[in-house]
Amino acid sequence: MGCLANQTVLPTISFSEQNLEVGSSSWLSTSKDVVAALEEFGCFNATYSNFSPQLHHAIFGASEELFDLPTHVKMLNTSDTPTHGYVGQIAAIPLYEGLGIENATTQDGVTKFTHLLWPSGNETFRETALEYSKVVAELDKVVMRMVAEVYGIRSAYESLVETTSYLLKLIKYRPPAKDEAGLGIVPHTDKSFTSILHQRLVKGLQIMTKAGDWIGVDPSPSAFVFMAGDACMAFTNGRIEPSKHRVIIDGSEERYSLGLFTFIRDVKIQVPEELVDEDHPLQFKPFDHYKFIHFIYTEESKSSESPIRAFCGV
Repeated sequence: MGCLANQTVLPTISFSEQNLEVGSSSWLSTSKDVVAALEEFGCFNATYSNFSPQLHHAIFGASEELFDLPTHVKMLNTSDTPTHGYVGQIAAIPLYEGLGIENATTQDGVTKFTHLLWPSGNETFRETALEYSKVVAELDKVVMRMVAEVYGIRSAYESLVETTSYLLKLIKYRPPAKDEAGLGIVPHTDKSFTSILHQRLVKGLQIMTKAGDWIGVDPSPSAFVFMAGDACMAFTNGRIEPSKHRVIIDGSEERYSLGLFTFIRDVKIQVPEELVDEDHPLQFKPFDHYKFIHFIYTEESKSSESPIRAFCGV
């Protein structure tokens, strides 16, 4: 099956002051909802009270300014890690263009990116990108703390938090020409630990259900899509599977979106012993997250149905 299902929608979970109080009944019930959604879909819609409409408009205004730069300037955004810098002008995905800010929750990371593209400086962009990354990173930490507490692996997760690096991807899709297909990005799972996607006004993001149907995710200024990545599946010993998703552009408007992706540096990701038992035998060996990202581009990975299992599966 591959049709776009209209009757199914992603669960929406609210993160407000009430249910952000650790240990409260609202926190506990929300934590269970989070895990249920991730186990069923690999993702969910999240509304977040700490994210303001003003920041929504500011970050997408900054994104427009970024993509208005000449292509040769945007191509200065390079990285030693595949896909973490500028990606665009690719025949297989001609509608897609993206830039990446590594270490996006740090002053140094955002300042380095800003000065690279605007040598004379762009304080508005720098401040907006940093504020956005920090606010959304807090949502990531809340969600994963909930997951860790439900699974009883809080100490194991906290050891990873200390080594988490955030990548902010700013993405633009141009509308297809008359003779072009509307495929913005091919169906895939994210290779990150987690991803948080934020859309502007133009639809396009679609999630595949376990039944094989595609469901659309409508944009909202106050909503994010929280997704588990391949690395999260390995960490949870297969309990949470990443959601396969794609982008389809249908119409004549440009589409802007943002993604905040988490990666684990310096330590190996390994399954907590609490998640291994007779009913759940060990599925993944300890692995280096960044080596996995490089592995993705090998022939072995490309010929595998599950690159993460090919890389570190038991």
